[in-house]
Amino acid sequence: MLNIFARASVSRVTDPIGAWLVRAGLTPNGMTILGTIPAIGFALWLFPSGHLLAGTFTVWGCAMLDLVDGAMARALGGGTKFGAVLDATCDRLVDGALMAGMTWYAFEVAERQELAVAALICLVLAQVISYIKARAEASGLTANVGLVERAERLIIALVGSGLMGLGVPYALDVALWLLVAGSVITVVQRLVAVRRSAAAAAIPTTEAD
Repeated sequence: MLNIFARASVSRVTDPIGAWLVRAGLTPNGMTILGTIPAIGFALWLFPSGHLLAGTFTVWGCAMLDLVDGAMARALGGGTKFGAVLDATCDRLVDGALMAGMTWYAFEVAERQELAVAALICLVLAQVISYIKARAEASGLTANVGLVERAERLIIALVGSGLMGLGVPYALDVALWLLVAGSVITVVQRLVAVRRSAAAAAIPTTEAD
C-alpha cells in the first residue's frame, strides 16, 4: 500500500542520490548486496542477543539501501531482469532473517513461546504473500493488491521492536500479532485478485467488424 502512495515522494529524495552513486561507479546490484549482507548479519546477531533498539536501527538503515538501488537502476535507464530477481531474492532473505532473529529473541531472551509463534507465523505469511504475486505474474496474471506489503511489514515489525527496546511493554507482541492479522488479510486479497484476473483472462474477446 505504501509502495503506491509514497513512491513519488520517496523518489524525489532517492533519485538524486542514486544518480550520484552511479556516477561514483557503483552498480544497483552491488548496492542491493551491500544492503542485504549486513541486514542479515545484524538481524541474526542483535535481536537474538536482546539488543532490540540497536537491531531496529541497523536493520532499518540497511533496508533504506533497498530504495537507493532502485533509484540507481532508474538513473541507468531501467533495471535488468536479473537485477529484479536479485532484489526480490535479497528482500526475502532479509525478511526471513529479521523474523528468525525475532523468533530467536522470543525463545531465548524473552522466553515467551506465544511471541515466538507470532514471529514464526509472520515469517511464513511474508513468504506466501510474495510467492502469490510472483506465481501470478509468472502465469500472466496480476496480484498487485495488499493491505500489508513489504514496506508495511518492515515498519510494523521494527516499530514494535524499537518501542520494546525503549522499554514499552508488549510493543513487539502488539506489532507482530497486528502483522499476523494484516498478513492473513493480504493473502486473501491477493488470492481473490488472482482469481478475478484468471476469470477475466478466460473471457473470450471479440473484435468489432
